[in-house]
Amino acid sequence: MKVAVGKSVPAFELKDENEEIVSSVSLFGKKYILFFYPKDDSPGCTKEACSIRDNYKALQKLGYEIYGVSPDKSKKHKKFIDKYEFQYSLLADTEKVMINAFGLWGPKKFMGREITGVYRSTVIVDERGIVTHIVNKVVTKSHGDQLIELIKSTES
Repeated sequence: MKVAVGKSVPAFELKDENEEIVSSVSLFGKKYILFFYPKDDSPGCTKEACSIRDNYKALQKLGYEIYGVSPDKSKKHKKFIDKYEFQYSLLADTEKVMINAFGLWGPKKFMGREITGVYRSTVIVDERGIVTHIVNKVVTKSHGDQLIELIKSTES
């Protein structure tokens, strides 16, 4: 894995669902959460994204902005956001540049078969652009709660 706790977040620049650029430079000075997931509107990804949506206000209160990252196109992200009323942006990494920079693409097991895809992971970054947490064991249906517990347990 290329991303590591205590290190600077790998530089990135992607378009969101509105074709606006979001980058590591534009986010400097803010705390943010990047959750990497395989595919819009698939069962596990929908559960994860909805859990974050349901905990969005609590995560905002803790001072975090939230961005989902997948290989889907901006247009597909827009439909996914509208369908489930997400309050946060989704970044389109169609070329997998950011996913690869973070070391989150490769072989994995899915339903007993080996496939190549996105490793479902979440990266938490502080206002200086330093990675404070990496969650590799994402609990899709309660990921929002999982993030809140993790942040509260280390910031108290």
